[in-house]
Parts: sequence; structure tokens; C-alpha cells
Amino acid sequence: MISSLARSAGEVARRAGGGGRPIKRDIVQSGAREARVARLALITLFFAAGVAHAAEPGWPFYGGDEGGQRYSAAAQITPANVSGLQQAWSYSTRDLVTKGDAIRHASFEVTPILDDGRLYLCSPFDEVSALDPGTGREIWRFDPRIDPRLRYPNSFVCRGVAWWRDPKPKNGFCATRIFLATNDRRLISLDAASGKPCDGFGRGGTVPIEPAPAMIYKSEVQITSAPVVTQGLVIVGSSIDDNQRVDAPRGTVHAYDARSGGLRWSFDPIPRDAVAPNAASWTSAGAARTGAANVWAPMSVDEEHGLVFAPTTSPSPDFYGGARPGDNRYADSVVALHVQNGRVAWSFQVTHHDLWDYDVPAQPTLGVVTWQDKTVPAVIQPTKQGLVFTLDRLTGEPLIPVEERRVPRGGAPGEQLSPTEPFPLAPKPLAPTRIKPDDAWGLTWYDRGQCRNKIAAARAQGLYSPPSLRGTILYPFTGGGTNWGGLAFDAAHDTVYVNTSSMMHLVKLIPKKDLAAAEQAFPDAEISPQSGTPFAMKREVVVSPLGLPCNPPPWGMLHAIDMHDGHVKWEVPLGTTEDLMPFSQYFLGKVGVPNLGGPIATAGGLVFIGAAMDDYLRAFDAKTGTELWRGRLPAGGQATPMTYVWKGRQYVVIAAGGHEKLNTKRGDSVIAFALPR
Repeated sequence: MISSLARSAGEVARRAGGGGRPIKRDIVQSGAREARVARLALITLFFAAGVAHAAEPGWPFYGGDEGGQRYSAAAQITPANVSGLQQAWSYSTRDLVTKGDAIRHASFEVTPILDDGRLYLCSPFDEVSALDPGTGREIWRFDPRIDPRLRYPNSFVCRGVAWWRDPKPKNGFCATRIFLATNDRRLISLDAASGKPCDGFGRGGTVPIEPAPAMIYKSEVQITSAPVVTQGLVIVGSSIDDNQRVDAPRGTVHAYDARSGGLRWSFDPIPRDAVAPNAASWTSAGAARTGAANVWAPMSVDEEHGLVFAPTTSPSPDFYGGARPGDNRYADSVVALHVQNGRVAWSFQVTHHDLWDYDVPAQPTLGVVTWQDKTVPAVIQPTKQGLVFTLDRLTGEPLIPVEERRVPRGGAPGEQLSPTEPFPLAPKPLAPTRIKPDDAWGLTWYDRGQCRNKIAAARAQGLYSPPSLRGTILYPFTGGGTNWGGLAFDAAHDTVYVNTSSMMHLVKLIPKKDLAAAEQAFPDAEISPQSGTPFAMKREVVVSPLGLPCNPPPWGMLHAIDMHDGHVKWEVPLGTTEDLMPFSQYFLGKVGVPNLGGPIATAGGLVFIGAAMDDYLRAFDAKTGTELWRGRLPAGGQATPMTYVWKGRQYVVIAAGGHEKLNTKRGDSVIAFALPR
């Protein structure tokens, strides 16, 4: 079994790619907070009195709303009745039948959206379906016919689509549109009513996105996350294969006219001239050669202030930065861009001169946060390091203070490390960051001894220990902490819900003269050339002879954080080893498992999450973290669920198709749960 857990966790990291406490708080609560609660109460009374009619809660954006809060006002399902949830309908994308062996290389990560009376979703192969929200009946389906024979480094993935209503349509056709960004780098505009391509968009409804410089193989660049649409623009990022070369394709973000498909602006996080605002944190030679710093995770939008928030990745390659001295600003950052021109409003870097693949992996979440009696529009950003940064949304300055702390020194020859890295004062790190040989974990004395030897043989000085020829422990591993599932935010209770994984990587730099020998000696290992640098790299999960992680459990957690003061309200293990090896959960206990996908929170006082390596959707009490219900899925639920109310009935929907990197059970189903009628 357990080798399956370790192997799968290694794969995920390889490419990574309403409850809370009552609103009434202590007497020290701020006046601003009380005023906001009062306003919410007045709005509620206004609608309840029938002066206006509130629509049923929907899910119109990938993250629930434009700011990615993953919160729903739906309150029909509560801790008191959630045990009665049962499957209401299911829908099959038919990929198990039509895609053959390619399904093994797919990861079903989609979160459907609900808008204008229909559910819209995409399969890992970018097929878009429109469904009846009450029955799951297919209304239309569009297939862009991507090549299933290609092997993308991040699997075949489509996390979602975007919906847009044209405020000045020329006719009924394409008055509302669905935008799809494909694995093979096409932006497609579809008529939301019929699923047919919009002829006036690009050529036949399609705009090709060509990376620069040119790719060296067809799958080097793909698009995995949903585009965002705001102020008449469709904005798209990309995913780029890691660790292949210094001069990787550029991580350019593009904005296109939502009607015509014409390019309106582009943003490259790496400065290409000396007058760029971030040029001082690079050398001109380093910036000229370096690629990536792309935006593969979902973006978010502040429509009122005209800002789009881009979570950027590390410059190429990940584990050696001697060719790119400096902090490399705008990479590994939350970058706020002005929607209309793509210019930088502000940026905040979470990792200086990244050597650990500690990029920004999740959608920046926008919410109004009350921190120590100060209420501010904020950006909440979880990271792979298990850190959560909380920033002023309009300035990028930390709302919860951040301090620069000294980190380990002594990088590889030719490396120039940052002497410090940023750490928020709250909340505490949500994943362990330091391990000693005596901390090694194992089921038997032999297992534990072997783990102890592996840790003792490596460099393990804690978070930000630089990669080395000896081999360095990265803890957390590059799959997180937090990954693309992001977090859920209940603004009424100032509570964040976020899941994390906890395992270790061993990263070893290999002199170029030894690369061929290493590839021959370790044919099944991840070894990447990092062309243009003196070193290739080898990355592996640190596991025992039994295949268990060498670090102590839990290996997967769900956390609740009170944003008033940053304390962790509760945290519980997430998931079991049940579907990795039958009955193993009975002797391993509540160890949690690595996970991919995120949580959602509801006004009914529940947190729903799949994500774990067993085939369940779970519901937790938002106040206590108690698991109240689990619904069996036909395949792995490595996706973020969504919820909505349709004709008076609340549904909770999740994609259940499994994940290539976690090696969970494959499928092609979308499952909806609801209370009995």
C-alpha cells in the first residue's frame, strides 16, 4: 500500500504542479466590525421583508465569487441534517470509454460553475458540458479535440471555465459566453446557450496562444486553470514544464478582448529592460535568459477597484539560481495588475530567489478581514511552505505583519542566496518545517532506523535549506503545505479553512558530467537536466523501505484559522489510507493523507472537502472540526466541490475522476448530493 501513498505523493509534488464562533464576540470587538455586522443584519431584514427578492445562492465563478472565497450563503444543509445527504444525480463525461489509455494520464480537477440556470464544467480533456442543475441532464457538449496521445507534465487538466454576459450583444447568439482555455494553448469562446463557437472571436471562435521563445516539445506549455473575465477582457495564464532549461518559455499573462479575441495587453513577470520597476532585483543577463515565473494557478478579480491578482511561480529552473542572481521580484509573488492595461499596481513576494519550487500555488482569496480591530479589504494567500500571508488589497502591504528572518546559508557553487525570507507573524506555520534524525517515523524499528539514516545523511537545517550536492531535505515537500485547492473564507466569522499536506523531498544536485550515469543508475527517478546551469537535479520523496513517509503523521490536515488574531481554532487529520490498502486505517490510525483540491464553507455551518487519497466527499462542523458525514465517490475526488440552491433544494457537487499524480482511482463522473426531498 503504502508504497502507493509515497509514490503518489511524490508524483503530485513533482509538477505542482459557515461556522466558526458566533458573530457576537468579546467586548473588545471593534466598532467597525459591529457596524459591518449591523449592515449585514439590515440587508437581511430588507430582503426578508419582501422589498426585494434575493436569488437562490449560485456558484458563478471558479472560486464561488470573483475573489475566490469558496463560500456559499446556502444554509439548507446544516450540522443537524447533513447525515441525511444522499446522491441526487450523477453525470459522466464518457472519457473512460472514449479516451482509452489516456485516462491514466488525466487528473479530474474541475469545479463546475452555475450561472444563468445551467451548470458548466470541463473534463480533463477540455470537453465542455452544460447540465441541468436539478437532474444532471446534459444540455449540450463541446469537444475541442485535443490530442490524447500527448503527455503533459501536469497531466491532462482543466480546472474550470468562465461565464460572461456581453452588456452590448449584437444579437442573441453569444450574448452569453463560456470561455475555455485548453491544454494545447487555445482560448475558445462558446455560445452559452448552444455550445457552438462564437464566430466573431478570433478565427472561428478560437485564439491560439503561442509561447515565446518557441517550445522545444509540444507539451512544454499548457493551460490548466480557468481564465478570468472582467471589464470586457479575458485574462489567461499558463503552466510550464519545470527544471528543463534556463531559457524556458516566458510566463506571460495575456488579456484578450472578450468579444473579438484581440490581444489587449501582456504581462511578463520577468523584466526585459532596465527601466522595469522590478529590474533592480535581477541582473540584466539573468533576466534576459530566464523563463517561467508563469501563472498556472487560478487568478482572482476585484471588479470595483479594477484589479486582477496573479499568483506567479518560480523562475526557471527551480533548484539552481546561479544564472539569475537577485531576489527575482514579481516571480513567486502575488502581483496586482490594473485590469485595463496590465500594469503592476503592487506586488508582494512570498519567496526570495526561489530554489525550492515554493511558488504561489493557489488563487489569491479576496475578503474583508478584521485583524486586531482593523477592518481592511485583504488578499489572503496560502503557500506551499504552509504559511498564510494576509495583505492589504489596495497596497500590498502586510495586514498581518511580516518579518524577514535569516535562513540557512551555504548554497551550491555559483549560487547567491537571499539572506532572509518573509514570515507572517500569524497564523503559525500550518505544516512542519524542521526535522532531525531522531524525529524519523516508522512502523517498525528497522523502518524507523532506515528513515533516520536518510535524514542524517542529508542536509536538513529546516525551511529554506538550499539544494546541495549532498542532498537537501525540503520540508514541506514541493506539493505543499497548500496547493492549487486554496482556501475557503467565511467573512461573517472572519474564519479561513485550508487543507495542507506534509511530506519531505530529498533534492540532490548532480554535476552535468555525472548526469548520464545518474539517469542510467536511477531509470525510474525524477531527474531533470536544468540545461544552462552546471547542475541537473534529482528529486524524490523521503520514504521508508515499507513506502511510508519518513516524517511523522499526520500527512494531511484541515485547519480553521481565526483571522481576528491569527490563532488556529482547530485542525484535524484529513483522509485515510482506506483506499490505498484495505483495513490499513485500523492499525495506522488517523494519519491523514496527502491531498489535492480545496474546501468550501457554507452559511449552514459546514465545510465540505474531497481532496484526500480516499474516495470520499466529507462534511466537517465549521465550529469544531468534527467530521459529520462522508459520501462515497466512484473514483478519487481530487477536486474542489461547489454548492448551490436550485428550485429550493441545496446541492453539493464534486468531480470524481481521480488524479494521475496521486494515482487514485480513475473515473469520469460528476456527483451531486442533496437532502431527500
